Amino acid sequence: MASHDAALRSDELAELVELGRDRGFVTTVEIADAVAETGLADDHVPTFTRSLKKAGVPVVDMSQDGDGRPEAAALTTTSVDPVRLYLNEIGRVDLLSSEEEVDLAKRVDAGAAAAAILDSLVPLAPEQRGRLRMIERQGQRAKQRLTEANLRLVVSIAKRYVGRGLLFPDLIQEGNLGLMRAVEKFDFTRGYKFSTYATWWIRQMISRSIADQSRTIRIPVHLVETMNKIKRVERSLVQRLGREPTVEEIAAAVELPVERVEEFRQLGIDPASLDAPVGEDGDGVMGELIEDQNAVVPVEAASYLLLQDHLAVILDELSPRERTVIEQRFGLRDASPHTLEQVGTELGLTRERIRQIEAKALAKLRHPAYAEALEGYLRE
Repeated sequence: MASHDAALRSDELAELVELGRDRGFVTTVEIADAVAETGLADDHVPTFTRSLKKAGVPVVDMSQDGDGRPEAAALTTTSVDPVRLYLNEIGRVDLLSSEEEVDLAKRVDAGAAAAAILDSLVPLAPEQRGRLRMIERQGQRAKQRLTEANLRLVVSIAKRYVGRGLLFPDLIQEGNLGLMRAVEKFDFTRGYKFSTYATWWIRQMISRSIADQSRTIRIPVHLVETMNKIKRVERSLVQRLGREPTVEEIAAAVELPVERVEEFRQLGIDPASLDAPVGEDGDGVMGELIEDQNAVVPVEAASYLLLQDHLAVILDELSPRERTVIEQRFGLRDASPHTLEQVGTELGLTRERIRQIEAKALAKLRHPAYAEALEGYLRE
């Protein structure tokens, strides 16, 4: 058992030494975690610390203020721009050789395999579990190292997408997600460089984020890709023909129906804000120029009021019962016509009696004098 503890302690120390030499330092928190992983007591932390210092690895005390990086305070005082701070930080990370990329990729794969075994229900001896945990941690650190060494690649690619609807920091963040995806999916056995593979993932993630987030009204990614293709073809035709191409020429070049090309070109038009200023002095807004289809036209409103006045004068010529029947049957009170039964129920009369009263009242209203007064409203 003692030999097993010594082996684990040796492995943990070797791992910390490697981490310190790659990154330039090791924190006291990482040393404490390594001691805990071996199952040793906390009083072994000073022993690990002395061994690391003897190996030439700087140890940073994380209990002090700051983030543990020697240059953190200097960065904070020299610049307040978060993007500039970030660029300065990633600029200090050394690039990798092809051999280092392959070595790190192997560790990432081994770490993923070890994690899968640990997550399974396979019974493991303590020695096996400890070894697999160490391999898993090595894979995580290799993944971090491979990611950090290629952050500058993300920035260089993100610069090409500035001005397309997302801020530069957001483009970097989306590109970093693509980079992390590339680290997880990279297959070193195919023989190509990691940067070549990562570039595709970074561009893919940035392009999709622009399609998803840059528009007020979201358009599905596959439609955005078709829209971009049409725009590229249109620019190419302008250069080749020396004029603006017709919709038919664009449709023939992209092999789509003319109607579909017109639809995609309409999708590319950004929506206008109703609060956008208009006029020479910008003292108006777009919303003030749009007609309200539900609003009543002032002339029509005035005409309607005059019609109500004329109807009231004409209906005064009827008896109270006749007026009530006409108003309810034609909805002159509440704009809701009533049936003969409804009117009869309210007045306590039969349907036939209501029909007779209605016929008598309409006969009076057909007098030429009344018809002439209302004829003008019929023409309108």
